[in-house]
Amino acid sequence: MSGVDPKEIENFAKDSAHWWDVNGPFKPLHKLNPTRISYIKQQICEHFDHDPDSFDALKGLSILDVGCGGGLVCEPLTRLGAKVTGIDADQNAIQVAKDHAKEFDLKIDYQAKATDALIKKKKHFDVVLALEIIEHVPDQQTFVEEIVKLCKPNGLIIFSTLNRNPKSFALGIVAAEYILRWVPQGTHNWKKFVKPSELSKMLRNTNAEPHDICGLRYNPLKDGFSLDKNDLYVNYFMTAKI
Repeated sequence: MSGVDPKEIENFAKDSAHWWDVNGPFKPLHKLNPTRISYIKQQICEHFDHDPDSFDALKGLSILDVGCGGGLVCEPLTRLGAKVTGIDADQNAIQVAKDHAKEFDLKIDYQAKATDALIKKKKHFDVVLALEIIEHVPDQQTFVEEIVKLCKPNGLIIFSTLNRNPKSFALGIVAAEYILRWVPQGTHNWKKFVKPSELSKMLRNTNAEPHDICGLRYNPLKDGFSLDKNDLYVNYFMTAKI
């Protein structure tokens, strides 16, 4: 399957049973998830002219979450009214996601597949999300091309990833993996982090137009994350239009 590194899948699969453990190996994702969902909703509502304050702000929209893991993003987007599909090459994670969604009576189409499988079936979505995944794929340009192919004309694509610079090495690798031990050692490879300029170029190479970029900043005093347009040094979002 293109876009899938077996070693990366194996690395995540060993912790798949703990996707919904807020103090487990995916603790950082639980911490940043409210801010992440806020950004995603904001961008989608702005693009499709939906009311962000509505309880069903995303009603009528089809959303694909690529590399969905245990469903941390799929579930809140479903509650906001979207028709959500989540795919992941980790079959264990998909089973965890299915079980958790069933527990809360949420209808989400989870599939243990990679992007190329949906492309072959000519599937298209209003919004395609690729969150914290491009830094784990073997061929980043091909991955971006596949993400674009899965998006409908006039649709929206949202990436989130880690910048590549000395600060991201210090915080994303040294602090997160070795000091704070937020994630298991070896979770990330700093050389595969993606600079905003590189991601912008990859998107433009596929005729997608970068529309918005925003940093995701961690505040140790509040032990929480916030959006910051001026701080792209570590985590950031990039939204593109098709």
